[in-house]
Amino acid sequence: MLLFIFFIIYFSLVFVTRSLLFWRKTGINPLTFDRADDAHGFNGKIFKGVAGLEMVVIAIYAFKAEWYAYLLPFWYLESEWLAKTGWALLVISLLIVWVAQGQMAHSWRIGIDEENRSELVTHGLFRFSRNPIFLGILMANLGLFLVIPNTFTLLIFVVSFISIHTQVRLEEAFLRKSFGEQYMSYSDKVRRWL
Repeated sequence: MLLFIFFIIYFSLVFVTRSLLFWRKTGINPLTFDRADDAHGFNGKIFKGVAGLEMVVIAIYAFKAEWYAYLLPFWYLESEWLAKTGWALLVISLLIVWVAQGQMAHSWRIGIDEENRSELVTHGLFRFSRNPIFLGILMANLGLFLVIPNTFTLLIFVVSFISIHTQVRLEEAFLRKSFGEQYMSYSDKVRRWL
């Protein structure tokens, strides 16, 4: 039950609350995935599918223990130490994502916004990683796998890993086009992940 509550809080804070705060301040819809039928739009559908699958898996774990065997658990990875490590990653992830979103301020979007100009963010957590929000999301998905190691949480981690790497490359191409030498100089100094 605690895991389910945590993920409700996580999604509420980093997607719903952050989007509403951004929209109220700027009048801009930060959700940009569904605007085109291209790689970016397709990746948005994958993100939504992964989030939906996460909630289903977590709900089964929390409320339907008798169904958990259908998720094909890796019983040999179920340990208190790995679960505590997973919880630590989940909490750290939430902090990283929330702080990085705040540091992006008016430049934050969920996806690529080609209609509204923003500034290149290079301060705060972005001094250490060009993608701290995506890094945090990957940490959360790894943490989920460690807390409840099963075939579906592994699938969630693998699919999100591929999808996030794809999104990062799409965003890098957009940032090179939008900011040119400024972005190239930044990417020479700061690594993609850490």
